[in-house]
Amino acid sequence: MAKKVSKKKAGARKKYVYFFGNGKADGRGYMKDLLGGKGAGLAEMTNLKVPVPAGMTITTEACNEFFKAGKKHPPGMWEQVLKDLKKVEKSMGMKFGDPRNPLLVSVRSGAKFSMPGMMDTVLNLGLNQKTLQALIKKAGGNERFGYDAMRRFITMFGNIVMDVDRMKFEDTLDLMKEKKGYGSDTDLTVDDLKVLCKQYRQIYKKNTGQNFPETPLTQLKMSIDAVFGSWFGNRAVKYRNLHGIPHNMGTACNVQSMVFGNMGDSSATGVGFTRDPSTGKKRFFAEYLVNAQGEDVVAGIRTPLHIADMKKNFPKAYKKLDTICKKLERHYRDMLDIEFTVQENELYMLQTRVGKR
Repeated sequence: MAKKVSKKKAGARKKYVYFFGNGKADGRGYMKDLLGGKGAGLAEMTNLKVPVPAGMTITTEACNEFFKAGKKHPPGMWEQVLKDLKKVEKSMGMKFGDPRNPLLVSVRSGAKFSMPGMMDTVLNLGLNQKTLQALIKKAGGNERFGYDAMRRFITMFGNIVMDVDRMKFEDTLDLMKEKKGYGSDTDLTVDDLKVLCKQYRQIYKKNTGQNFPETPLTQLKMSIDAVFGSWFGNRAVKYRNLHGIPHNMGTACNVQSMVFGNMGDSSATGVGFTRDPSTGKKRFFAEYLVNAQGEDVVAGIRTPLHIADMKKNFPKAYKKLDTICKKLERHYRDMLDIEFTVQENELYMLQTRVGKR
């Protein structure tokens, strides 16, 4: 006679986390209900052997269970996150929180339907005083890159996770630029960025009553909870009401290895479409920025370059990108919205989905 399995034990065995990396993903492109649009796209690209930084997708089901349980993780979810984090570490050859060879990750929301700008992202997660020094060393002693990554991380974590008004950080940045007579963020020196990081930590403590968290796993847990929490944020709820999107779908949460478009002039980041979204004309329609992270392209802080310039400045990466876009169009049989990063002349794809006209 078969043993009766308790609901608690059955629930603990439910799969809430789907790994992707090394050319193989647990999920598939048709699983948008469970993995969200972004997670399904990452899984599909991985299975197509497209270069995608390894990561995991926590399901929309986990998000819904999170709210049902009063903002607590469903049984087994966190254990699955830790298990798949080991797989991500192995895939990338780095360790999360390691003071010598640290893995940094991004944590991004991703519902079934695209909700641009409505939900939350935290980049450079895993940075603390020790991993920052290791990151600088890995970047050939590039202190500017390291402290710029830390500045961005404190801003995003403070704003997204702890609800600190982003303008408190931005105003501090603008004040420094004004005092120094800088026209762009890229004019900031290493010493400027060190001062800003110190000021940002003070802003964080003043507004939260806590020191900025130094433990990477604490940062990760808090960020996942914040991404789930953003599903019922005011902006997201209003957007769904406006577009007739059901409130009971939940968002997936994508935890993915960081690749850096801001490691100097051999790095870049970009967004765009595989063809013109206005006319349907078969031409690559995209923009990119050299020495920048993804948020810089969409924030409008700097004027992006046309994708045609990338052909001259990053010939190897451009050729690879062009090949991948044609491959993805053949596979999806549709125009696609893409996001990519070039780290030290090496191309990585961060997103693909059917593009909006």
